[in-house]
Amino acid sequence: MSPIPIDALDDPRVEGYADLKDRNLRKREGLFVVEGRVNLRCLIERSPHRPLSLLVSPAAHAALADVLEMLGKEVPVYLASHEVLKGLVGFKLHRGCLALCARPDEPSLEQLVAAAPAAPAPSLLVVLEELTNHDNVGGVFRNAMAFGADAVVLCPRTCDPLYRKAIRTSMGGTLCVEFARAADWPGDALTPLRAAGYQLVALDPGGERLESGDVPLPPRTALILGTEGAGLSDAVLEAADIRLRIDMASEVDSLNVATAAAIAMHHFFDQHADGGTPA
Repeated sequence: MSPIPIDALDDPRVEGYADLKDRNLRKREGLFVVEGRVNLRCLIERSPHRPLSLLVSPAAHAALADVLEMLGKEVPVYLASHEVLKGLVGFKLHRGCLALCARPDEPSLEQLVAAAPAAPAPSLLVVLEELTNHDNVGGVFRNAMAFGADAVVLCPRTCDPLYRKAIRTSMGGTLCVEFARAADWPGDALTPLRAAGYQLVALDPGGERLESGDVPLPPRTALILGTEGAGLSDAVLEAADIRLRIDMASEVDSLNVATAAAIAMHHFFDQHADGGTPA
């Protein structure tokens, strides 16, 4: 399908792209926004989501030509100059391309766990408590994709993985790694994980040293991460089967949560991966 030129900011065909800085507006409409060429490629080639439409600059259209051919004729591709794009969406675009997608129905926690590899197969779930920074959430999902995590579990207060900043930071991770939000936290939220054979592993500065030779991660690990400041709640720490710390220089007391997640996930991947490339 040939791209559809857009020359006016008030063109009704692209009104869904107007003022994308309003995260609540997009969520109320049941949509999410994908931004950037790497993320659009991931959306089209690898994710279960399908775009409703795309809005691209001429340069982005040329760069994405191969994957745009994979779209059906029912998905319009709108073509606009950088000036029109910036005026329409309300900010300067990274790499001149966007897609609008319908928000899927999120699976329940039980459905998410049931879709993961069954015991006794190795499996890694990542559990996030109180992460309210979209860049951190996106970074964790990027690492989860890189190290083959099977899914991510969110507490009620962890921010939206399908907000555009989280998607952009994740380099497609939030589009490809399944996630579910626990309604009751911590309450009974961790019960389905234990029932499926997962051991609850909390990253905690007061825990044992995380090192492959000293404390190997269990083959079925639910890795629980909290905020950099407050860390994990007392209730979660009490529920954990294992508490592990990441050693660092004495004058440094913490790591960015996405960095800490990457270190722990790499340990799991190094111990339990079958030698294949992560999905």
